[in-house]
Amino acid sequence: MRWQVHSEEPLYTDPWLDVRVADVELPDGRHLDHRLIRTAPGAGAVVTDDRRRVLLIWRHRFITDSWGWEIPIGGIEDGEEPVAAAAREFEEETGWRPGPLRPLLSVQPTNGISDSVHHVFRAHGATHIGPPTETWEAERVEWVPLTDIRDLVGTGGIVCGTSMAALLYALTESTAPGEER
Repeated sequence: MRWQVHSEEPLYTDPWLDVRVADVELPDGRHLDHRLIRTAPGAGAVVTDDRRRVLLIWRHRFITDSWGWEIPIGGIEDGEEPVAAAAREFEEETGWRPGPLRPLLSVQPTNGISDSVHHVFRAHGATHIGPPTETWEAERVEWVPLTDIRDLVGTGGIVCGTSMAALLYALTESTAPGEER
């Protein structure tokens, strides 16, 4: 049951997003105009410490008028590798430099309307280098116990889809040497 795309027309384009309407043919032959959003990819990181805590940012999202814990994540600059973008964004938003990053997962958080993809990396350990350089990103930066993640998801303390997927996935991983599960 693959949908066929016959054309796409731009409705609005700026450096951040490209809003389009697509002429889509459904498997039964019907056509519909489907709106879609094309965006550049993003990169973020889940970083834990020896005490099985994860470094998160507490921030407000004006679009949904909601507060929540999130992993640091942001755009990938032209010519930048996703892993470098994840490290840069983590440092800018938290004031901490992550340890060596490895791939964790890639998420398409709104694939029914957008081609957005978020590359998430994982590190154990970070070095504090100073205050965040992007002070407008978060109200607080805190080490949160991994054991609190399920409760935070259940009570609405984590609502960002990418953060939720990455943190819950990180909980399923085997622990690093010397860590207790």
